Amino acid sequence: MITVYGIPNCDTVKKARAWLAAHDVAHTFHDFKKHGVPADRLAAWEQAVGWEKLLNRQGTTWRKLDLPLQAATVDATSAQALMLAQPSVIKRPVVDWGGQITVGFDEKSWSARR
Repeated sequence: MITVYGIPNCDTVKKARAWLAAHDVAHTFHDFKKHGVPADRLAAWEQAVGWEKLLNRQGTTWRKLDLPLQAATVDATSAQALMLAQPSVIKRPVVDWGGQITVGFDEKSWSARR
């Protein structure tokens, strides 16, 4: 089963969910705001794609963080603590394709998965 992790009002998550629905791809949605970030899954995502790819340094949440907190996010441990405390700093969507993890929405690569 495919699981999409993210925040429902995120434009990229909306695009991804709309694409899945339009292509009749069954999936579940895990809302970070309602259900939090599953710590065990976060560790698996970091192993699969790396903490640098998961941490969205381009987003509003990151830019609003205090500079000392940004500067202290230097490795997987510090990034994981930040992502658990501030789920909005995770690049979205994170998709578990039944064992394979992707981050973000790329229509071309998603089409290849169908």
